[in-house]
Amino acid sequence: MLPNLKGQPMKQLRSERWITIKAVLFLILGLLAAGLLILDRATLRVGLLLAISTWSFCRFYYFAFYVVEHYVDPSYRFSGLASFFRYWIRRERR
Repeated sequence: MLPNLKGQPMKQLRSERWITIKAVLFLILGLLAAGLLILDRATLRVGLLLAISTWSFCRFYYFAFYVVEHYVDPSYRFSGLASFFRYWIRRERR
């Protein structure tokens, strides 16, 4: 379990309701940011680049958690992207 800013272990989010609320808030934040970016620079090029970058980051996230856990190293469990990068750096040093 990772520590919080006070050095105490953080509690894991286990409530299905709060997990769903968190997901909806991330969706709203992403849509709002994308919408504001497109309103600021309303061109086909910006829209396509935004779509490609969003798709690419989603695929990377899928790779970092699902593919690595299920196909590369089934014994390792990641707690976030920082954990994934630490794992990858240590793996490259070996």
